[in-house]
Amino acid sequence: MNSPLNMAAAIAYAPRFEGARAALGKALYWRYRLGQTRRRAAAVLERVGDAPLLVLPGVLNPRLMRSGAFMAAQLRSMPPAPQAQVLDMGTGSGVCALAVARAGCHVTAVDINPDAVRCARINALLNQLDHKIEILQGDLFAPVAQRRFDLILFNPPFVHGTAADMADRAWRSTDVAPRFAAGLAQHLTPHGAALVLLSSYGDAPRFLQQFERCALRLSLIAQRSYVNEKLTLLRVQAGTP
Repeated sequence: MNSPLNMAAAIAYAPRFEGARAALGKALYWRYRLGQTRRRAAAVLERVGDAPLLVLPGVLNPRLMRSGAFMAAQLRSMPPAPQAQVLDMGTGSGVCALAVARAGCHVTAVDINPDAVRCARINALLNQLDHKIEILQGDLFAPVAQRRFDLILFNPPFVHGTAADMADRAWRSTDVAPRFAAGLAQHLTPHGAALVLLSSYGDAPRFLQQFERCALRLSLIAQRSYVNEKLTLLRVQAGTP
């Protein structure tokens, strides 16, 4: 296990690359916002792994932004135990919910964005997994207030800032990190854990600081480096070792 603050060095790029990384990150952000108009303004059929995925307007495309496809790939390579109760927080298109439902888990998927809820429901039907996935609209843990899960998945809005609209809330927030960290332990079963995806492009230290504040334990599960960012998948657990 690693302390949250000690984990920061493993997540960040080397300082000498920071300027170039930031510049490339901004360039790719604007490429997504301006250059991918067709894939953002209309429904687009993608494929992530073996799963067909319909991405509706207003829903983050997991292939364009990479993080969703990366996390789904990790879940396929190390699937949870069959029959596990899984919460997919901020489900978006439902890409991660589909990955664990296909492994035999019972999944509750939550998103604050009504377009994402509709999109995830369509994809559950499209992949014939609607009997395994319950999809709810709401903010963080509010729709599952009295429930506990063996596994909680979260690909959070890791860029710190005020969202411009509902779709922008998929990757930009000012308060998700403290609220998620504060509510996590009471929604895990005694041996449960969360898998949280962070990016060097976003404000990962903000999440690490909140995990430390709430006495949560971390371990590094997987990483992948791209030209402009490093994606890190962390296991987050409550209590002492």
